[in-house]
Amino acid sequence: MASLILPSKQNPPSSSFLQRNNQNPLFFCKRRRILKKNRSIVPVARLFGPSIFEASKLKVLFLGVDEKKHPGNLPRTYTLTHSDITSKLTLAISQTINNSQLQGWYNKLYRDEVVAEWRKVKGNMSLHVHCHISGGHFLLDLCARLRFFIFSKELPLVLKAFAHGDGNLLKNYPELQEASVWVYFHSNIQEFNKVECWGPLKDAVGPLSTSASSSSESTIVEYESSNWEVPKPCPEECTCCFPPMSSIPWSHDLVRNQDDDGVTPNGLQQKA
Repeated sequence: MASLILPSKQNPPSSSFLQRNNQNPLFFCKRRRILKKNRSIVPVARLFGPSIFEASKLKVLFLGVDEKKHPGNLPRTYTLTHSDITSKLTLAISQTINNSQLQGWYNKLYRDEVVAEWRKVKGNMSLHVHCHISGGHFLLDLCARLRFFIFSKELPLVLKAFAHGDGNLLKNYPELQEASVWVYFHSNIQEFNKVECWGPLKDAVGPLSTSASSSSESTIVEYESSNWEVPKPCPEECTCCFPPMSSIPWSHDLVRNQDDDGVTPNGLQQKA
C-alpha cells in the first residue's frame, strides 16, 4: 500500500533529457501557458505614459519665446500632448496655445492635452493649468469620472514636464518655484467642473525622480479656507497684472453654488 501512495525514489532526469525537452516546442509552449496563467492581470489606465518622469521621453519646442524673459513681462503658455504610438510627450512653450498640436482625430477624440499659462495677478505670479474632463462628445461624458481620476493622478507628472522643459526659466527666476499652482478641471458634469489649488510649484512638482502617484498624495499642500480664492486681475487697466487677457480660451470661472462637504464658499475644493 505504501508503494501505491508514496512515489518511489527515482533518479534525476539526465541533462540530455532536459535538453531534448527544452528544444521541444510543445514543452516550451506548455511552460509559457502556465506562466501566463499564473500571472496576475492588473488594469492600468494612463494618459501620459510611465508614472515616473523620463526626460528622454519629452520633446520641447520653444516657439517665439525668450528663455530668459520673465513671464511677468512676456506671455508664456505650455501645451502638452502625448503620443500613444511613440509614448513620448511634446511640450510647446509659446505665447499662446500651440493649436497645431491639437489637430487630428486622436487629439479631438481623446482630448488628453494639458495647457497652462503663467499669470501675474496683483504682483504675484501663479501657474494656471487646464484639463478637459468631459464635454464635446458623449464618449468623454461616459468616462468623465475615470478621466478626472486619471488627470488628477497624472498631473504631478505633467508639472514635472513643465519644470524640466522650462528648466532655464526656473533657474533664472527661482522665485517662480514659490508660485501657486491652480488646476482647472473643465467638465459639463458639475461634479467634475472644479478648481483646485496645489500649493507652490516646488511642492506640487516634487523631486523629478518620484512617481506621479506618490507625489500627488504626499506633496499637495492644504490651505485654510481664507486662502482658497482664485487670483483675479484688477478690473481696470494696471501694471500689476499680466497678461491683460488669458491666452487660454477655456473658462477660468468655475464656481459651484451648492454647499458640499469640503467645498469652500467660493466653490473651490481643497486637495486632500
